[in-house]
Amino acid sequence: MKLKALSLAALLAMSGAVSAEVKIALDSAPDLDTSGSYNWAHAFGAALTEAGMDVRELPRGAVGNEAEKFDQVSTGLLEVSLSDVRAIAQVDPFIYGVRLPYIFDDVDHMDRVLEAGKVFDRVNEKLADQDVVVLALAPLGPLSGIITTDAVVRSPADMSDLRMRALDDAQIAMYKAWGSSGTIVPWGEVPSGLQTGVIDGYLNSPFVPVMFGQTDFVKNFSDAGVIIPMRAVLVSKSWYEGLSEADRAAVDSAVETADAAARAWLAEASERGLAALEEKGVAVQRLTAEERAVFREASKPVYESGLMPSEDVKVWTDLSDANR
Repeated sequence: MKLKALSLAALLAMSGAVSAEVKIALDSAPDLDTSGSYNWAHAFGAALTEAGMDVRELPRGAVGNEAEKFDQVSTGLLEVSLSDVRAIAQVDPFIYGVRLPYIFDDVDHMDRVLEAGKVFDRVNEKLADQDVVVLALAPLGPLSGIITTDAVVRSPADMSDLRMRALDDAQIAMYKAWGSSGTIVPWGEVPSGLQTGVIDGYLNSPFVPVMFGQTDFVKNFSDAGVIIPMRAVLVSKSWYEGLSEADRAAVDSAVETADAAARAWLAEASERGLAALEEKGVAVQRLTAEERAVFREASKPVYESGLMPSEDVKVWTDLSDANR
């Protein structure tokens, strides 16, 4: 009995030591110049450290792929993860509203919509059974543009012969609406896909080709301003709710600090992202408002494609219109 009691005490001590460390699984290189999500994670971690917590950043891929990260958060093995929004959508497709093309004018508009619609409250109610909480949406960078190897894109018509890398079914529907085609390709296979011609391009922030060293074969960027690329900040529900009242308040305050830091970075990053591409020899197509409007109009069928229930689409569009 005494041995068992000692063993239990040792296990509890070990458990306490582990829970005292806050592990943050990153989604990108720890580069404050090019990664909006790392600006978020860095500010969040610094605020927690200042509050007396022990914080450790885990490099991208160190704890597995997106599904594995979600599993580790849901089981409490990982405290914080910057994850693909699709991880939430697998539980509650409502979150896919943030990926509707042209649903947000900018990140401030997005923040107003999220607040007015109490989106986090709704999503977290659905995530509760998975023991996961979403604390924030961290912009990866400026509004997404069309990144291609050879093709110069200034209108949907310029994409008719292109096969684009899609992140999910929502992007496939968007490419189809533009008269192009999409195929889902894991991010790790994108460089080889671009170099072998399996895909002709993808949609993302202007910093991404620079950040991932793709400017030797990516040669064009069109600033179509389609969606805000972002990561969902997921945390272990058991960890978050098990914190002391003071520590939980520190986490909530750190989220506000990180949101502010990421948005401050974003405010000055939009033009810098385009300049970074041009410095690497990538041609940037700066689209006019009229050219963007053509893409916006062509994207409307995505809203009626069945990827989300029509009542959910209406919620998002009503919130978007009411908070412009």
